[in-house]
Amino acid sequence: MHERRIQLSHADIAYWDNQKEDAPVLIFIHGYRGTHHGLARIADELNDYRIVIPDLPGFGDSVPLPTEHSVDAYVLFVKEFIDALHLAAPPVLIGHSFGSIIASHFAAKHHDYIADLVLINPIGAPALEGPRGIMTQFARLYYLIGKKLPERAGRAWLSWNFVTDIMSYTMTKSRDSTMRSYVKDQHRRYFSRFASARVASEAFDASVSNDVSAVAHEIPLRTLLIAGEKDDITHIDAVHELQKKFAAAKLVVIPDVGHLTHYEKAAEAAAAIRTFIP
Repeated sequence: MHERRIQLSHADIAYWDNQKEDAPVLIFIHGYRGTHHGLARIADELNDYRIVIPDLPGFGDSVPLPTEHSVDAYVLFVKEFIDALHLAAPPVLIGHSFGSIIASHFAAKHHDYIADLVLINPIGAPALEGPRGIMTQFARLYYLIGKKLPERAGRAWLSWNFVTDIMSYTMTKSRDSTMRSYVKDQHRRYFSRFASARVASEAFDASVSNDVSAVAHEIPLRTLLIAGEKDDITHIDAVHELQKKFAAAKLVVIPDVGHLTHYEKAAEAAAAIRTFIP
C-alpha cells in the first residue's frame, strides 16, 4: 500500500492498494481525534481490496473546514471526496466510532453513492442520555475549557498525555502487554493531531450530539454492524436494538474487545467485512 494525495479544498491523505484495479473500493472513515493511521491494521488485513482512508478535515494531515465541524459538514466532505475519486463503481463505506455516525448520516442522504455500509463499533445510542450521560457532560466541560483557553494553552490542555493514557488504559480490554503498549503509543502519536482546540471541541460536540440510531431507519442499504462485546461507549444490548432499526442489517459481535476493535481485533473485523462484501 502507498499514500496518494486527493486534490480537494483540503489536504487529504489516503491509503491506496492498487494491486487489483477491478477490486472493490473500500472507503474508511476514522473515529473522533483519530487519523487514517488508526484503521491501518484492518486495511492491512484487506490488502486485496482497494483501500481509501482520508483524514477527516481538521485532523491528521487535513486542514480544517471553513465552517463548523458538524456531522452535516463532514457528510458533505465525504460526498466531495467520493466525487473526487472518480470511481467506476460505488464503493463500500466503512465508519468506525464517530466515523460510524458520519457514514450512517451519509448513507441516509446519499445511499446511491455507495454499494454497502459497514459500521464498526457503531455509536448506537445518544451519548448525552442514559447512565453515561453525566460522564459525557464532564467530557464536554473538558473540551469547552480547551476551547476557551488561549490556543497554545488549549492545545496543551487537550493534548495532556495523562488524560490520553487514562482513556487508553480504560478502553483497552486486552491483557496482553504488547497490545496495551501499542494502543497507548498509537494514541500518544496521533490522538493530538488536531488543527486547533476549536476544531477538537466542535468535532467532540458533533460526536456526542448525534448517533446512528437517529438515521438507521432511513438507510435502505445492506449494512454490517461490527460490535465489541465489551464496548463501553455503546453497550452491546443497545447495538442489538440498533440492528432492528435498519432495513437490512447483519450484526457480528466480536468477543473480548471493547471500543478499540480496530486495534485489538483487526483481523476479526476484517474477516467479517470480507464475508459481508459480495
